[in-house]
Amino acid sequence: MPNFIEIRHATFGYPSRITNLQPAISNIDLVIRQGEFVALIGPNGSGKSTLGKLLNALVIPDSGDVVISGMNTKDRNFLPEIRSRVGMVFQRPQDQIVATTVEEDAAFGPGNLGIAPGEIRRRVKEALEITGLEGYHDRPSYMLSAGETQRLALAGVLAMKPGCIIFDETTAMLDPMGREMVMEQAKHLQRQGLTIIFITHLMEEAARADRVMVLQNGELVLDDSPGAVFSNQKKLASLGLDLPETAQLAKELNSLIPQISKGELSEARLFDSIPEFIGRTKIPADLSINRKNLSEVIRVNKLSHTYMRGTVFAHQSLDRVDFSVNQGRAQGLMGSTGSGKSTLLQHINALIRPQSGSVNVLGDELDEMDLDVKKLRKRVGLVFQQPEYQIFEQYVGDEIAFAARNFNVEGRISDIVRMAMDSVSLDFETFKDRFTSTLSGGEQRKVALASVLAGNPEVLLLDEPLAGLDPRSRREVSVLLRKLKQRELTLVISTHQFEDLLAITDGINVLSKGTNAASGDPWIIFNQFDVLEKIGIKSPLSIRTAHEFRKKGWPISMQVVTQAQLIGEVRDLTKGAKE
Repeated sequence: MPNFIEIRHATFGYPSRITNLQPAISNIDLVIRQGEFVALIGPNGSGKSTLGKLLNALVIPDSGDVVISGMNTKDRNFLPEIRSRVGMVFQRPQDQIVATTVEEDAAFGPGNLGIAPGEIRRRVKEALEITGLEGYHDRPSYMLSAGETQRLALAGVLAMKPGCIIFDETTAMLDPMGREMVMEQAKHLQRQGLTIIFITHLMEEAARADRVMVLQNGELVLDDSPGAVFSNQKKLASLGLDLPETAQLAKELNSLIPQISKGELSEARLFDSIPEFIGRTKIPADLSINRKNLSEVIRVNKLSHTYMRGTVFAHQSLDRVDFSVNQGRAQGLMGSTGSGKSTLLQHINALIRPQSGSVNVLGDELDEMDLDVKKLRKRVGLVFQQPEYQIFEQYVGDEIAFAARNFNVEGRISDIVRMAMDSVSLDFETFKDRFTSTLSGGEQRKVALASVLAGNPEVLLLDEPLAGLDPRSRREVSVLLRKLKQRELTLVISTHQFEDLLAITDGINVLSKGTNAASGDPWIIFNQFDVLEKIGIKSPLSIRTAHEFRKKGWPISMQVVTQAQLIGEVRDLTKGAKE
């Protein structure tokens, strides 16, 4: 296949008041052939999104060249053609939504290309069907959830029929079914001859590409097949990257069950390789958690909310929802994209007042007209699903200091900022003077979390706290949340990525289309495979693997939720079989 992309010694840096700042992209050379499926991975801030923008000619290299189908991005005459050939679904998809309704926005790109109206309608219909938005054509674009906005951005790109699509963390806000849909669509587009560049922090997604490129500090450090890249575990570990989850689990199980390949990347093959149990049956261990009977700090009763109520655009987001959390608990909130999770969290923080039903937080009724909102928000911090919505200062240090100043937190501001930055693994000297506009999506998420922690809240609401974070950062945030819970801070965590948070989650509430679908202990919720699948949720791999072991006769406890628990039980059973 011919070369579609050629990069020759390209370097690019963002402006900063920091002298000698490392360029975002540094002296990169690479070639991508037409029809290739390339995954681009690396730590937060390694330059992945910037490289994508170089390919789309949104930024031009300071030195070196980027050539797309023979067209150099430095030649302004080529820019319209390059941007029509290389479509990009941004890391922050709302940045590319320009029209007021879903259908109009999907039609915007092909309309600018001068496509005939009949062909535009056909393309838009197809794009909305592919992205699961076929029933949303009249929905105002600003009323979409973060996941739905990502789908709309993808639909707008698909409607332009480009030769290459760059997916920049496109699946970060999507539920598991939505992530699978995007991956299958990317594979389908590749089969049609398109070049696919998939930027991701999920190693299991990268493992499904033809080729994996790894960036570190703006430099290309690995470029090979998934099998070759993920066999280089020492290098990946030095970058803060992990093996794909399936390969990690297979490696652990291989040490106990040789029939399971330690380098297995396929979930289906992992399940098939589990042998029938031939050991002695034992009584599964009781893994239930003994919890303190603490006081209730959040009580939501029959809460309903309709956006644009009384208009033709009315959309009911919550319908008679009940929800409660006790002090010091870590409560999970799950649901498919658009199920109402973010709306519920914003009610608990009083960003939205109850239309129907009631919300009581820390003893305050949030529908009271004389509610001291500033006092409540000091006690109840919210980290948004899209952190850029709550970042408004020019410099990182000033952004993190804002809440501490506003809420009169005791102590020196510089010390508070330093501690908050340390807690989310942002080096104080490196980041305090960085422009917030130059941060990667993962770095923005860390800054948003640090700024809320600087306000010293009693309740912390986290909306997709792990989205857009590299594996090392996910582990660090998980450790931080565990420490906050040990301090009896109450946590409410809405996420599609519970694998990293199972060890700290006490209970889970599931929403479906704005209504209560299920609630209970994690092991009870995640073992309801059929129920979860119907509402677009996939149980964590550790729980699905435990289920496959039980199907082969292994007496694995139903209460197993984490990979460590699963490995522990398999170790005990294999040890018993050898005795």
